[in-house]
Amino acid sequence: MSLLRSVATVGGWTMMSRVLGFIRDVMIANVVGAGMVADAFFMAFKFPNLFRRLFGEGAMNAAFVPLYAGRVEADGIAEARRFGGEVAAILVTFMLFFTIVCLAAMPWIMQAVAPGFVDDQEKFTLTVALAQITFPYLLFMVLCAQFSGMLNSVGKFAHAAAAPVLLNVVMITTLSLISLDVVSLPGHAMAVGVTIAGAIQFLFLARACHKAGVMVRLPRPRLTPGVKRLLILMAPGVLGAGVIQINVLIGDMLASLLREGSVSFLYYADRINQLPLGVVGVAVGIALLPLLTRQLKAGETGAANHSMNRALELSLFLTVPAAVALIAMPWPIVTVLFERGEFDAATSVATADALRAYAIGLPAYVLIKALSPGFFAREDTRTPVRVAMINVALNIALAVILMQFLAHVGIALAVAVTAWANTIALAVILVRRGHFQLDQRLKRILPRLTVAAGLMGAALYFATGLISGWLQGADFLLRLASLTGLVAGGGLLYLVTAQILGAADLREVKGMLKRGKN
Repeated sequence: MSLLRSVATVGGWTMMSRVLGFIRDVMIANVVGAGMVADAFFMAFKFPNLFRRLFGEGAMNAAFVPLYAGRVEADGIAEARRFGGEVAAILVTFMLFFTIVCLAAMPWIMQAVAPGFVDDQEKFTLTVALAQITFPYLLFMVLCAQFSGMLNSVGKFAHAAAAPVLLNVVMITTLSLISLDVVSLPGHAMAVGVTIAGAIQFLFLARACHKAGVMVRLPRPRLTPGVKRLLILMAPGVLGAGVIQINVLIGDMLASLLREGSVSFLYYADRINQLPLGVVGVAVGIALLPLLTRQLKAGETGAANHSMNRALELSLFLTVPAAVALIAMPWPIVTVLFERGEFDAATSVATADALRAYAIGLPAYVLIKALSPGFFAREDTRTPVRVAMINVALNIALAVILMQFLAHVGIALAVAVTAWANTIALAVILVRRGHFQLDQRLKRILPRLTVAAGLMGAALYFATGLISGWLQGADFLLRLASLTGLVAGGGLLYLVTAQILGAADLREVKGMLKRGKN
């Protein structure tokens, strides 16, 4: 399966998940808005979600996939399956212990994670309770991350990419029950829905692994040489692969010190920003890592460099216009998606300001996903963690300074700026080590792509002003149609301009997708 085809598979399912995620967030905004319950739930859910991305998606993708894919390539599927069982046994043992400890210590943990909530006893107590309900979700997600890595390593991307859809389906069902007054206590109901969704995802991926012939059996937990090697790689990979998530959590910690609703403003803005990041960035990183690993194991360094160039090209081609669009017209996007029920006009303005700041770093967030496999495929998780430690320190310093002048927007801007610093550092290191070099095609395309996106952004900015009356009207269908027209028109203008300028060859993309099916 070609890189582009793999990215399309992952990206397609991720797009479905993000669309359902938008529906979920629209329903949350309608039910709880940006008040106390929303702040408490978002903080409670973000905590286990952070560990999921660090221990699960981050560390497992950085460390487990190269080792597992290497065993598949060198020793066959039976040996890889044995290694997977050893890893699963250790993960289950550790995560059970970790979950029990965190559940007991949650009041003290939340004092550190949400210091601004401590003075409001009702809000703090609710946050602790919701965090305890959602935390078992982490246990399921870490195992789901391993199952996804096994499936991806043997070229089975669809089930792993489809699993997050189940979370949104469960949450939409839960929110529907809340809206119909079938269940009360919306915060608690949403937290229970999260944990139930985790169990369903686990069962879904376990069945997919069984059908693919890679499902593991749990032996007695032992620190075998393979497991020890994995843990050595995972330790720095936890921070290196999850630096953006750590920065976002730090932002939420600081936002808890600002006025009520600040955590929610950042959450809603980040959710919109996550659409292109998830569809493109995560998809590129997931598809690229096993491909790079196999190419490097086979000594195909030229092919590996080509794969990285094409991954960067695809990432920039899709995310630069997305970032420009979010910067040019954040307000209509927020109002059409969220402004109803408890989500008022003032909340829309605050969220749109944060979205514009986050969008500045959108291409960088995706480039990090595309550059990191250049290290992980070589079993180097230490270098990204060194860069990440500097990046986190820089983010804290910038956020503390900027929030004094820009409130929650300063926190979002700090995340964007430090994402670019992280991207530049990773790229420079890869180039200096001789592990990556921009090819002539990418050098030729980059400036033309930037010009095409800039023209699209200018057109969107002026078009938004021309139809502002429609976007502010009381008729939701008219507002939705107006936003859809802006997005579709901007996308078409970008594609046509990119084709004219030579930044893309749409016939080539179509051909690559067809070849990927063969």
